[in-house]
Amino acid sequence: MKLTKKSHACIRLEKDGRTLVIDPGTFSEEDAAVGADAILVTHEHLDHFDEERLRTGMEANPGAEIWTLASVAGKISAAFPGRVHTVGHGDTFTAAGFDVQVHGELHAVIHPDIPRITNVGYLIDGGKVFHPGDALTVPDRPVETLMLPVMAPWNKIAEVIDYVREVRPRRAYDIHDALLTDLARPIYDNQIGALGGAEHLRLTSGASAEL
Repeated sequence: MKLTKKSHACIRLEKDGRTLVIDPGTFSEEDAAVGADAILVTHEHLDHFDEERLRTGMEANPGAEIWTLASVAGKISAAFPGRVHTVGHGDTFTAAGFDVQVHGELHAVIHPDIPRITNVGYLIDGGKVFHPGDALTVPDRPVETLMLPVMAPWNKIAEVIDYVREVRPRRAYDIHDALLTDLARPIYDNQIGALGGAEHLRLTSGASAEL
């Protein structure tokens, strides 16, 4: 499986000539969903879900399909009848040849005064990769590669470190990093790497790794 990091929270997974894209949002490249055979969206916030990017990907490949939660499906399903599937915690499905399990139900708390929205994470191929969206969801099975949301209005580095410790992946790759400045990156690298208990890695946008 080939993992390619796109800007912010978006990743591309490739296997057997097929491509799965997760969370092409407004902070991601305009063509982030182009070439996808399947697209997964974790929640409705614009940095994870951008309707224009989804439309671009869906129109580029008439066979592409989307799996997402109801709040997003309601905004895009009319444009692509039969190609948008609604999922929730506990669901399993196959998308572009990848086996997917859905974990989680709610976005992390931003502030007690802000109502929580729904959010799901996607466990790929039995734990090969886990993308939690905007939550610190711990799947009920081992994770090899954790996509780690390192910097957001809803988290702090202590929570990020404890999340890596709880999930106990073999490796953790940074995502949700568009708001993290270059000055801060060494601090995050040193602390997560030293304290998380897993190999901590970062890919620049467009860079890839074999899993």
